[in-house]
Amino acid sequence: MELYAFRHGPSEERDPRRWPGDTARPLTREGVRATRRAARGLARFSGPIDRIATSPLERAKASAHLLADAFDRPPRIELWPELASGGLAGPIFDRLVRASEVRRLAIVGHEPTLGAFLGLAITGEPVALGRLSKAGAAAIRFPNAVAPGAAHLDWVATRKQLAALGSR
Repeated sequence: MELYAFRHGPSEERDPRRWPGDTARPLTREGVRATRRAARGLARFSGPIDRIATSPLERAKASAHLLADAFDRPPRIELWPELASGGLAGPIFDRLVRASEVRRLAIVGHEPTLGAFLGLAITGEPVALGRLSKAGAAAIRFPNAVAPGAAHLDWVATRKQLAALGSR
């Protein structure tokens, strides 16, 4: 399995009066533009993907739709509660095992969950090896079974690096 971890784009500041519970907090206007550019770069660099799994939070869902729109043949989007903000890396693996028929998958979520997931995928320990920038991405692959510690890191890119790839 090839997996692309994509962090949601720049979002509005936390404001409990406007977005109680933080689940409805949207991308900023500039965040939409920046995420669209980064998504185009990711789509251009990765080639086609089979499916996108996203956190159910508004900013991640919007980022997932921008990513899907960047492909000539937009992949299907699924909501995975395991990718929600504040989640743990282990349950994401449980969900990946159930999605083992998917060859090329993008997941859209939040930090620090994505960083911990990448650490667990590569080292077998849920320790972040770094943080993805907003609308940044990383590519890993599982040459055999999807399991903690079994992934190989192919690349990590910031939003600006992805946007540069998309503009070429």
